[in-house]
Amino acid sequence: MTTPLFRDDAYLRSCEAEVVDVNERGGVLLDRTVFYATGGGQPGDSGYLELEDGSRIAIATAVYDEDKRSVVHVPSESQALPSPGTKLTAHIDWARRYRLMRMHTALHLLSVALPFPVTGGQIGDPEGRLDFDMGEETIDKEVLLEKINELAGGDHEVTTEWITDEELDANPGLVKTMSVKPPRGSGRVRLVRIGGEVDLQPCGGTHVSRTSEIGQLALGKIEKKGKQNRRVRIRLTD
Repeated sequence: MTTPLFRDDAYLRSCEAEVVDVNERGGVLLDRTVFYATGGGQPGDSGYLELEDGSRIAIATAVYDEDKRSVVHVPSESQALPSPGTKLTAHIDWARRYRLMRMHTALHLLSVALPFPVTGGQIGDPEGRLDFDMGEETIDKEVLLEKINELAGGDHEVTTEWITDEELDANPGLVKTMSVKPPRGSGRVRLVRIGGEVDLQPCGGTHVSRTSEIGQLALGKIEKKGKQNRRVRIRLTD
């Protein structure tokens, strides 16, 4: 099992770790990591593993193993792989991660500005999107853009907390996403709270600590996806 340090501190850029295993596909498993593994619409981190002799192994992405408890660091092609027991330092591509953190938090705000069930989503740089089950409702683009930038500029604190599976079952309204359900099995679920009452929903992703870090947002393309679904894209402007 990999200890996911990013869950407690999304601002960690590196950590010391030990190689636990190298799987049959060449993926490197560590005892602890700062690499976010692909999930919940957020891409896995890229970066590199630095060995004690200063050599580096470039990591293209990170994913979860089949057991969903271990993070697999996927190296770029044609690289020498470390042996189990090797001690190293894991470094993420911080510039990329931070922009994904900003976008992920911005998409939570989009779900506040458009309070409809979410049927899908993708976190990207510089653009992300959410799909909403809106029926025949229409979107006023100017009002929407003003609302999400007002929320982002409000400098709301972003924090995390945990509840039990039973508490989540008793509060089904916390789950906004119809297609992606909160991970279960550990007995507890992580919630991300924005401000006191702005937003609260299950999420295992990485976020900025205050909404003001998001910066100015722009609307991208808005599309119809089927009779009821609307796909709404937002972009970072820097």
